[in-house]
Amino acid sequence: MEDLAESLGAPRYRGRQLAGWIFTKGVADFEAMSDLPRDFRVALADSMRVELPEIERRTPSQDGSQKLVLRYGDGARVQAVLMPDGDRLTLCVSTQVGCGFGCAFCFTGTMGLERNLSAGEIVAQVMVARRGLPAGERITHIVYMGMGEPLDNLDNVLESLEVLCADYGFGMSPTRITVSTVGLVPAMRRFLDRSRCHLAISLHTPFEEERRHLMPVENVYPLKEVLAELRARAIRGQRRVSFEYILFDRLNDTPQHARELARVLSGIRCRVNLIAFHPIPGTPLEPSPRATMEQFEAQLREHGILATIRRSRGQDIAAACGMLSTRELMRRKRDAEQ
Repeated sequence: MEDLAESLGAPRYRGRQLAGWIFTKGVADFEAMSDLPRDFRVALADSMRVELPEIERRTPSQDGSQKLVLRYGDGARVQAVLMPDGDRLTLCVSTQVGCGFGCAFCFTGTMGLERNLSAGEIVAQVMVARRGLPAGERITHIVYMGMGEPLDNLDNVLESLEVLCADYGFGMSPTRITVSTVGLVPAMRRFLDRSRCHLAISLHTPFEEERRHLMPVENVYPLKEVLAELRARAIRGQRRVSFEYILFDRLNDTPQHARELARVLSGIRCRVNLIAFHPIPGTPLEPSPRATMEQFEAQLREHGILATIRRSRGQDIAAACGMLSTRELMRRKRDAEQ
């Protein structure tokens, strides 16, 4: 934005002011940016616009969550989810239109990958979600756990994180942002080098063959390589690594799995988030009973692993973990194939 200001004949510091209006104040109308010179505002309006996605649909959940279907200018749709929890308000953002990794438990993966979102399109989800909040409320945490694999779109994800954390942007602490991944090792290295945000890794079983069936990425980046990278890093301080573990009935919820999971995570400072499976069309997988989940949690803790059962949010509006999909995109793909 400083380069932009300079190209339009204004001092570079006007670019930082422009960023403050757009990101901090959420103003998209150049004419309303009152401390910018009029000739600069006119030049901005003549040469560009602040384009935000349209909220095509806002669906409230009984638990207070809201699912937003967002449509970009080219017609591409993604979903974002607002999840209140006491004094926290977490926004789950998407990084791709669809996903190309085909995990067996994830509805987004049935769409395939249409395209990456730009850094601006990722940040725009935060801007649009923020606009609809009641007075006095603000987004306190952001998770990159919506549609898509964030580290498959790493450059744009890193750029969006810079805007979210910078003083000229949203000014968020990186410790309030978590980025998830299926375990793309080279991209994970770059992420850990370039960002101080938290990292969440989809694990779901400690056994290689089972993970291969659940997550085809195991064929390219085995879990043992992911864990070796984390051990080599010896992550300390405020940065946190967590592992996401969806529990499937009689598949990965046995005492044997708990013991092996504790073994493979030994020596890594981490948390295991145990997640209830939310059934999706076209899969034989079934959720573990609540009692089994609690037993699994207790077994991990007995082995010295910090584990918690994560509360499901938005299940009644198909906004919970693994349930995000834009059915309209799927319909258009089917029509195009006929």
